[in-house]
Amino acid sequence: MNTRTSFILAVVLIALAALSRLIPHPMNFAPITAIALFGGVYFNGKFSPILPLAALLISDLFLGFYEGIIWVYGSFLLIVAVGLLIRKYKSISVVFGATMIGSLLFFVITNFGVWQSGMFYTKDFTGLVECYTAAIPFYRNSVMGDLFYVTVMFSVYELVLKYLPKVQSTNA
Repeated sequence: MNTRTSFILAVVLIALAALSRLIPHPMNFAPITAIALFGGVYFNGKFSPILPLAALLISDLFLGFYEGIIWVYGSFLLIVAVGLLIRKYKSISVVFGATMIGSLLFFVITNFGVWQSGMFYTKDFTGLVECYTAAIPFYRNSVMGDLFYVTVMFSVYELVLKYLPKVQSTNA
């Protein structure tokens, strides 16, 4: 495969991950962090945030838009930036660490958004602590989903690169 084909492979992996948001799954077991991290690592320049954001936006068109979406998209863009930072240092341990950072960023930012909305918690330090405490059970599923989807997406892409020698990294 050539660079164009590897680019298409990367787009297909992101599209499949985004589509997986539409099938029944455990709460917070979602590909959002994986899509963002993968986009940051495997797409250069403007494509790093645009294609992953487009996949998220299209899946949200089907799922519906929600209160606090700005916090989700903001955390998503920061996770793309983490992917951009690690692209030259890809290894299992680096990708694992980046996945954990992405999970934590998503948790901290989106739950801050929940607290900031004032819909469920008082807008003081006690309310902030209550918000994060209530979100801890959901964090486990987020981390598990992030690890699952990152493992699948990165592994499939890297295995195709390895076993089909004509494939070149996208870095489009």
